[in-house]
Amino acid sequence: MINADKRHLWKQDIADSVDYFNRWFIDFAPETFRKARAETVKQVKMTFLATNDLRDLTPDLLKQNPAALPTLRMCTAPPLAMDRLIGLAGISKNLVNNMERGKLPVKMTSALLTGDLTKICDILIKLLDRDIFPWLESGSGPADQERDRAAAIIADRLCNTVSDPIIRNAQEQRQLARISQYLDQHGYREQDYPSSKPLTDMKPGTYALRMNVSAGTSHRVNIPVDVVIQPTKLRQDGLPVFIEAKSAGDFTNTNKRRKEEATKMRQLRETYGDRVVYVLFLCGYFGSDYLEYEASEGIDWVWEHRINDLAQLGL
Repeated sequence: MINADKRHLWKQDIADSVDYFNRWFIDFAPETFRKARAETVKQVKMTFLATNDLRDLTPDLLKQNPAALPTLRMCTAPPLAMDRLIGLAGISKNLVNNMERGKLPVKMTSALLTGDLTKICDILIKLLDRDIFPWLESGSGPADQERDRAAAIIADRLCNTVSDPIIRNAQEQRQLARISQYLDQHGYREQDYPSSKPLTDMKPGTYALRMNVSAGTSHRVNIPVDVVIQPTKLRQDGLPVFIEAKSAGDFTNTNKRRKEEATKMRQLRETYGDRVVYVLFLCGYFGSDYLEYEASEGIDWVWEHRINDLAQLGL
C-alpha cells in the first residue's frame, strides 16, 4: 500500500491537499468562471434573439429551442428551480428533464406536448422579472445597453447554479493533464485502446485517458476509468494500472461519492482478480472518514501534492 496503511500521515496530507486545492482555486478558478460566464452571456443573448427579447414566448418556440428553458427559468422573479416550475405548471417532470438537456421527449403525444409547453409559457410570462427587462412594460424594443445588462444578470444567475460543475470539470481536466505530464516525462505515450480488446494486450509504456473498461461475469458492463496505464515493466498478471482522478472543494460531497469507487473496485476484482491495482488520485477536501472508508474497501490513493508516489506503482 502507498498511503492507505499510513494513518500517521493522513492528518498532514489532508491539510496539504486542502492547501493545494485552495491555491489552484484562487489562481485559476476565477478565470475559468469568467470564461464560462462569457460563453453563457452569448447563449442568453441567443435566447433573447429567438424570443424577440422575451416578447414572444410560445409553445412553438420551445419546440424549436428546448435548450432555452434553463435560461428562461432564470428570467423570472424569483428564478425558478426545475421542481418549482414543474409544480407551478403542473407538467411532466420527464418533459422538463429532457428540455434541460436540450431535447424533447420522443414518446410524448403532440397534443400533450403542446399543452404542457403552453403551461410553461404561461408561468414564465406571468413571472418574468420586469425590473431586469423594463422594455416589457414600455412596449418598445430594448436599447443595446439594456439588453447587455439583462444578459449579464441572467448569465450570472445561470453560472451560479452550475458553478460547482464548472469548477469540478476544470479541476478534472487539470488533474488528467498533471498525470499525463508525469507519464510523458517518464517515457510513456498516450494511445487509445478499445475496450473490446483484452487488457493484457495493451502495449507496455502506454496509457489511455477516459477509457471504458469491460467488466462483469454474467453481464458485461463498461466501467469508465480516468487513466489506464500499462507499465513499461509488465506486472505479473499483465494487467494495467487503473487510476481514478478525484477532486473536491468541500468535505461534505466526498462522503456522498465514496461508494462509487468501491463499486468500481468490486466490479474490477470480480472480473480480473484480487490483484487488480485501482488507485485514487486525490486533490482537495478528503477527510479521514473518506480515507477510512476507502482503505476498508482495499482502495489505495496517491495525493496530487505528492504525485511522485506514482513511482511506487511501478510507473
